[in-house]
Amino acid sequence: MSQELSVLLVEDDLHMQLGCVQALQLADLRVDAVESAEAALALIKPGFAGIVVTDMRLPRADGMSLVRRCHELDPELPVIMITGHGDVSLAVEAMRSGAYDFIPKPFSPELLVEVVRRALEKRRLTLEVLSLRQALAARAGVAGKLVGRSPQIEAVRQLVTRIADSSVDVLIRGETGTGKELVAQALHELSGRRQAPLVALNCGGLPETLLDSELFGHEVGAFTGASKRRIGKIEHANGGTLFLDEVESMPMAVQIKLLRVLQERQIERLGSNQRIAVDCRVVAASKDDLLQRAQQGSFRSDLYYRLNVVTIDLPPLRERREDVPLLLEHFMLLAASRYGLAVPEVSAAQLRALMSHAWPGNVRELRNVADCLVLGVRNDVLGLAEAAPAAASELSLAEIVEDFEKSLIREELQRQGGNIARSAMALRTAKTTLADKIRKYRLNNESGEGE
Repeated sequence: MSQELSVLLVEDDLHMQLGCVQALQLADLRVDAVESAEAALALIKPGFAGIVVTDMRLPRADGMSLVRRCHELDPELPVIMITGHGDVSLAVEAMRSGAYDFIPKPFSPELLVEVVRRALEKRRLTLEVLSLRQALAARAGVAGKLVGRSPQIEAVRQLVTRIADSSVDVLIRGETGTGKELVAQALHELSGRRQAPLVALNCGGLPETLLDSELFGHEVGAFTGASKRRIGKIEHANGGTLFLDEVESMPMAVQIKLLRVLQERQIERLGSNQRIAVDCRVVAASKDDLLQRAQQGSFRSDLYYRLNVVTIDLPPLRERREDVPLLLEHFMLLAASRYGLAVPEVSAAQLRALMSHAWPGNVRELRNVADCLVLGVRNDVLGLAEAAPAAASELSLAEIVEDFEKSLIREELQRQGGNIARSAMALRTAKTTLADKIRKYRLNNESGEGE
């Protein structure tokens, strides 16, 4: 944050007030002093750029009521309580009411400065994260998903905006990591189908029988192990959008069934003769040239022409290098908000290295670099991040790795609603191993120990 944070001191004893003000000013801290809780509350608003230090004993409203009121106005605002000798019970009550810390009298100037600096750093980080989230929230619509100023990405945005609200099926072509799923999300969210589901399926790596069941669903007894009815992805996407990624890897037999669905807008679950009408828009994505595949006989030409009503070509990042700085800023904002860290400064040398990089992994690779910069860990493009946060630069390599691992686990647990089993699958680790790490990093309360 560029804004300088200040200390609001609430103390009616003028001798004590003067001593505290001098101690803080000598430590190069900005401080304002008032003599009552009422005067302090007139200055405090949500997002107050600073912290509060208050004596317990005040005229009229006391320090305890000020703590509670500050907590109501802004639960993240640190309030430090100065308590008299023997007021341990009051200090405990203040902490329960939302106080950040307490300092018992008599205290040294050094202790005051130390506690205040710690609270200011916490406040600085809180306001930084708030600012990041507000900046991200302002990036709405297609511009918030397809970030960049290059003519290539602007052309993509214009095309997406123009066709989003039509019912036409779309083919997205682009290398791995160029953002094909983001385009599908933008098409869905800008359409009249946005209240219905966007259903995504990656066709790569699934055996034909499983892909068939995933797409069309099945009835009880349709095959060995089919013990209950399953609704397929196409039926689930009824009224919404079906996104088929890596459609080039779809087996030929499934291609024939998909073509029939696109022509008739009806499906049959496996093991059933009943036809079910479906109304979904199909957005397919491929990293290969489907026309070339059709000419080679590995993709049905009639399915290609059915999907290829409108084609969106996504440029690789190496062809729109002028977008690298803006994309990097966007991804660092996302990472900083996600991990609760500050956005680091990027040096001119680092930016030159990023601009000259070939980006074989495209935008996805750049996002990984941004995560590493925010976390202050090594990445393949820049090596060890020069612009690591101060706290991370003082850690050993093992501690940095542990911090990174802890952040990844916390993020996945939050994404999975605290469910350990699903988090373990997403992180590709054994459930018992993940449970051990949750205990190690004391994430038990955050995870909710869900199964």
